[in-house]
Amino acid sequence: MRILVTGGAGFIGSHIADLLAERGHHPLVLDALLPQAHGTSAPPRWTREHELVVGDVRDAELLGRLLTRVDAVCHQAAMVGHGIDPSDAPDYASHNDYGTAVLLAAMHKARVYRLVLAGSMVVYGEGRYDCAEHGTIRPGARRPEDLAVGRFEPPCPRCGAPLRPGLVSEDAPPDPRSTYAATKLAQEQLAAAWARQTGGMAWSLRYHNVYGPRMPRDTPYAGVASIFRSALARGGAPTVLEDGAQRRDFVHVTDVAMANMLALAADPSAGQLEAVNVCSGEPHTVGELATTLAEAMGGPAPVVVGGARPGDVRHVVADPAKARAVLGFRATTSFVDGVTAFATDELREPAAVH
Repeated sequence: MRILVTGGAGFIGSHIADLLAERGHHPLVLDALLPQAHGTSAPPRWTREHELVVGDVRDAELLGRLLTRVDAVCHQAAMVGHGIDPSDAPDYASHNDYGTAVLLAAMHKARVYRLVLAGSMVVYGEGRYDCAEHGTIRPGARRPEDLAVGRFEPPCPRCGAPLRPGLVSEDAPPDPRSTYAATKLAQEQLAAAWARQTGGMAWSLRYHNVYGPRMPRDTPYAGVASIFRSALARGGAPTVLEDGAQRRDFVHVTDVAMANMLALAADPSAGQLEAVNVCSGEPHTVGELATTLAEAMGGPAPVVVGGARPGDVRHVVADPAKARAVLGFRATTSFVDGVTAFATDELREPAAVH
């Protein structure tokens, strides 16, 4: 199969391109080499094995030429991460949502009707919670005054009782709580509308906390694993917000690449978008991540500082059942093995801040 991988020089996209080529497919890599993710304008060395086109997914003319050569699109190009502040919003909307709209229109014109979209668990906001009295319930945003005094767990919005976090499944109502999250939900909605209008087949793979080789570093757009590693590499202790007990699902990038390959070969129902959690099924706390990485790097123990960033949520733990059922996907990299290897994995050169 010939596959256009947008963002294919980036962290996740490059691993997808490598795996596709290894399995006998033909990836065509499109990447704008944005300074927010790449240290220089030069293509990273891992693109040398693939056909690379340096260009912007918002360039309809370029897409029109490329799409005549492919059977499917694996759409990874995006601005990611927490960002700097709300002044990022136009860039997020332009790259993520407008870029996706241009791509979908070009796919229709080129009669390419198979799409795998890089979705994200951020569309959920908080994960699943259960109240002893009220059952499954959606907590509201945490109050700054609670966070300031160390009350990090969201209470039941109806009775104020403690909640029990559980596994969030794909049918949970979306509740994006950051600019990035809002753009990821909009990408899904655009792809769903495209599928309905064209009869196309679309997957949204809702990535949980992805880490591994080639992560960007030293940028506001980096993931937490990269931030911790940079601190340790400087000889400092990783700084952990809240109390370190916030739970996430850390999934290795090689497993995420495999999920994409499986989705490219699987057929969702024509005319709809199918959303699937891509996760390890092995939840851990942010504090565990910092401690495991510090031990692997021989660095100082993490420092827990309290506080929280605006828009941060407490627990998001994924239910992996649907991915197993519809894609046959199971992550194979354990938390300890993956994080230990991450201590010495190759990362990108420091990225520029726009």
